[in-house]
This record gives sequence, C-alpha cells and structure tokens, in this order.
Amino acid sequence: MVPILLVLLLVLILFGAGFAVKLLWWIAVAVLVVWLLGFLLRGTSAAGGRGRWYRW
Repeated sequence: MVPILLVLLLVLILFGAGFAVKLLWWIAVAVLVVWLLGFLLRGTSAAGGRGRWYRW
C-alpha cells in the first residue's frame, strides 16, 4: 500500500511542477512581448532622440 501511495504522490508532484513550469514559460513569453512592444513603440524625448520607455 505504501509504494502505491508514494508513486501517486510522486505523480502529483511531477504534474504540479510541470504545470508550474509551463505557466512560468507563458509568463516569460508575455513579458518578452510587452518588452518588445515597449522597445519598438517608445516615444521621442524633448531633444529629438529616442528616450527610454522604462525608468531604470
């Protein structure tokens, strides 16, 4: 009985880790898209040059 429970627990842990990793990949892709859009659509500064769209 204990080995079956250990296998089921391992399956649950691996399934949860796989879901979390997949979710993190989607978040990373979304952040990359936002960064690229901000980089491409940034405005011009008062001096006529291209300004940074972020503050840091």
